[in-house]
Amino acid sequence: MTFNIADLQRRMQGSLQTLRHEFAGLRTGRATTSLLDPVQVVAYGQSMPLNQVATVSVAEARMLAVQVWDKGMVTAVDKAIRDANLGLNPTVEGQVLRIRIPELNEQRRKELAKIAHKYAEEAKIAVRHVRRDGIDQLKKMVKDKAISEDDEKRFTGDVQKATDKAVGEVDTVLAAKEKEIMQV
Repeated sequence: MTFNIADLQRRMQGSLQTLRHEFAGLRTGRATTSLLDPVQVVAYGQSMPLNQVATVSVAEARMLAVQVWDKGMVTAVDKAIRDANLGLNPTVEGQVLRIRIPELNEQRRKELAKIAHKYAEEAKIAVRHVRRDGIDQLKKMVKDKAISEDDEKRFTGDVQKATDKAVGEVDTVLAAKEKEIMQV
């Protein structure tokens, strides 16, 4: 049994990818199709991403258009967008939902910054869980005499370096998103 630091690093990067995906859903005042990525629609008895029941496009700088493919799904899509806690209120025009992206006021910007911090903290916790798993694996390997205590110390150092690097990346991504949110 060998210790695989690359697997731990891959899992830490997965936490970072999740964070980037969540940040894509935090709107900054400009219309972008990724804004609706977190929206899940209850369709045909199951929950599915919005892009599997409709086409999302940028109609204007501050407006999204959602073209629902099935006329019977319009109400479900409208409800899903309203319930996604994005602060968006679609206007229904037949099978098209128009979503005006409101200007962000100072209070909403601060609220979004708090949400961004919460997402970043969740990502850091996920990274620390991966570190804990790695260290537990090392302890088990020492106990099973698969590696020496010196190797355990060296690998533990490697795990900590990978953790520090991943947490640093989370902080960098958070700082960039916060700057984007707070820009007027």
